[in-house]
Formats: sequence, structure tokens, C-alpha cells
Amino acid sequence: MHAQIVLFDGFDPLDVVAPFEVLVAGSDAVGGELEVELVSAEGPRTVVSGSRGLTLQATARLDPAKPGYVIVPGAAGPIEGDPDEGVETIPVLLARFGETEAVPLIRRAFEEPDVTVATVCGGSLALAMAGLLEGRHANTHHLGVDVLEATGAIPVRARVVDDGDLVTAGGVTSGLDLALHLLDRSYGPRVAIAVEELFAYERRGTVWTDTGREPKPT
Repeated sequence: MHAQIVLFDGFDPLDVVAPFEVLVAGSDAVGGELEVELVSAEGPRTVVSGSRGLTLQATARLDPAKPGYVIVPGAAGPIEGDPDEGVETIPVLLARFGETEAVPLIRRAFEEPDVTVATVCGGSLALAMAGLLEGRHANTHHLGVDVLEATGAIPVRARVVDDGDLVTAGGVTSGLDLALHLLDRSYGPRVAIAVEELFAYERRGTVWTDTGREPKPT
């Protein structure tokens, strides 16, 4: 099984590093069965984040046919500013993602029965603005929920939302919870708890799925 974390120009480093660390620890716990790698739509390259020029190295091109997970982070940068004055805001960076080769590759990933697409924070907004989440249950950073809804997605205010072949998480630190849920989903709670203990971190919130009874209105 593979976990491909997609880098793009302006990505948020914590959205990448948090799930990377958790998934690598999970891979160690299952004898290396999970291959975790940083990829980009363009192939191996140095990718500049949106945080003070910090860079990470993509070691391969995103392969939408590899069974496992394709994980899309959000972007880092100012929330407000004039793009005409060269201010690369988070909305600008996420919209630019939609113009890259990553979008058709992720669309192909959704067509693969053995692939689940996952997002952290604004990663779901990037996919939603590219037209990939219409009619899907999803979450994002709380500042972007209105945008998520405007694109046709169905916002769910849960830290992790599991909609089958789409798993999304809320704000930046929820990348930890997302990755632990993916480990639990693929390898079971013993592996997930072992990684929680290693990191001295317990998952937060209830993982939402489209199951169970509807609560009565209050």
C-alpha cells in the first residue's frame, strides 16, 4: 500500500509533515508494508512551501493508480491581500493548484477502486474549487467552510470526515488525526494506538461517517 503526499508550490509544511511522520511510524509498525512518499504532479523536484521559503523534496510523480492514499495538504500564506500587488494569499495558492496537472491526476485517482483521496485543512478547498468535491461530504479549515459549500460540497463540522474514497480533515493540526484514522482504517486500532503512544498524542474528535441515526433537533 502507498501513501502519496502531494506537494505543490505554497503548500503548508505542517499539513505535510504531520501525516508524513504518523504514516511513517505506522509503516514501521507493520513492517514497512506502507510506502510513504512526497510526490508532485510534475515529478521529482524541490517544492517551495508558503512558510518563509521552507522547501521539501518531491521524490516521484504522483501516480493515481497506486493503491492506497493520495493526500493533499492545504496552503500557507496571508489570508488577505491584493494579488495584483504580488500578494500570494492562501485562496490564490489554492486556486492555482487547480490549474496544475495535479487535478486530472487526482480525478483519475478517484476513479481507482483501491485509492482513497485524503486532504488536510485547505486541501479540500483546493479540490473543491477544482470541481472535484461536488455532492461530497467534507470539511476544511473553519474559515473556508463557506467556500466549500459554495462549490457544491456538503460541509460537515467534524475534525475528520470519512466519505468512503474521500477523507478530509479540518484545521492544520488535524493532519495528525487524519493520518491516525487512515492507519486505523487500513491496519486496525492496535497499530493506530501504538503510533499514538509513540507520539504521546491522542486523536481528537469523532470521525464522521454517513451512517447511523439523525439526532433530533433541539
